[in-house]
Amino acid sequence: MQKLFGTDGVRGRAGEFLTAELALALGRGAVCASVAAEPRVLIVRDTRESGHMLEAALAAGVAAAGGHALLGGVLPTPGAPLLLRRYGFDLAIVISASHNPYADNGIKFFGPEGVKLSDAAEARVEAEVAAPSAPAEHPGRVRELHGAPGDYLRELELRFKDLDLGSLRILLDCANGATYSVAPEIFRRLGATVELVAVEPDGRNINEGCGSTHVEALAELVGPGGFDVGFAFDGDGDRVLAVDRSGEIVDGDELIALAAGHLKSAGRLPGGGVAVTVMTNYGFHTAMAELGIEVATTAVGDRHVLAELLERGWALGGEQSGHIIDTSFVPSGDGIASALLTLEALAGRDLADRDGMRKLPQRLVNVSVADRGSLEGAEAVWEAVSSEGHALEGRGRVLVRASGTEPLVRVMVEAPEREECDAVTNRLVAVVERELG
Repeated sequence: MQKLFGTDGVRGRAGEFLTAELALALGRGAVCASVAAEPRVLIVRDTRESGHMLEAALAAGVAAAGGHALLGGVLPTPGAPLLLRRYGFDLAIVISASHNPYADNGIKFFGPEGVKLSDAAEARVEAEVAAPSAPAEHPGRVRELHGAPGDYLRELELRFKDLDLGSLRILLDCANGATYSVAPEIFRRLGATVELVAVEPDGRNINEGCGSTHVEALAELVGPGGFDVGFAFDGDGDRVLAVDRSGEIVDGDELIALAAGHLKSAGRLPGGGVAVTVMTNYGFHTAMAELGIEVATTAVGDRHVLAELLERGWALGGEQSGHIIDTSFVPSGDGIASALLTLEALAGRDLADRDGMRKLPQRLVNVSVADRGSLEGAEAVWEAVSSEGHALEGRGRVLVRASGTEPLVRVMVEAPEREECDAVTNRLVAVVERELG
């Protein structure tokens, strides 16, 4: 049997790879692989039209194996681990393909600690799918969990109870996804004047020309509309990007830098460190060094960031893409909480006047190659990387890596000036094309 779990659960085209039959088997397998007797399993989803089908199938699989399924309806991904820990559920399942188009969907699992299943736990679920255990003697129940969005909102309101947004006019882009009702509500509860785009999900328009993967659309509205700030979430609500009043996009690196400085000054940065990925801008590292904040660097992926935070006992980390994790609230990226943390960090200042870090010019080029695996032995490429990296030492950096899924080599360069950044990038791309193209 092929491996089902990828880097973020089981994901694929709904109705083709991700069928109702597979969802039923995964629900049953998750219960059989659980150490809990008659586990209680929270199931939530985003707004994709296939979500209802997969929800029903998962719930049937959970009940068939003797577990009890609680259906929370549409809820941002971070709401699942938050409510799992609050109410002591044994598992949580989120039906979402995050920032992907509507035709895709996914199923990701959270264990009783509120974090995604380990590789070993995923392997046990896969084994149950391949060779299912005998049916349960007593099937479990399937019930609606009424009020899940309200529970999530109360947790947000409690965390940010001292945040007064009464002077702000804010534009939110909810990507026609899981944040479409709860995001506007919490900002209004905290006093903001809120206007909205992409809050009319029809099952097929999730992430379509909107949200954090198309933040340029929001940027075109914020400045001319006279808004103080804008925030764009992705389809499942675990990412956020911001736009300042001038229409400039503010990525995850800058948002994490703002939060880190704020939390350190408030004595709320456990361990005095943050975890980010290899894609994080060099300017972030410079800014953190000036603040005396330690930085740990991981491979790309919020899963790696979270693992680093848990291992070190730290709380704050994330990615340039807008996955921002504050484990003191929830051990998952939370776009809404991250947006509110940004405003808390600003403490009434304008986002356009932010001073968390100075971003270095960055350029990323994806180079098509015959075999991405051949990068490892490409001596000429690594000699060029070493030479260019040495020339930028202390001022910028070079990163060359193979894509994990496509026949591409990614070349990223950061330098103090745009001209130098482009020149270094062009030289490295030429070497990669010559050696591996």
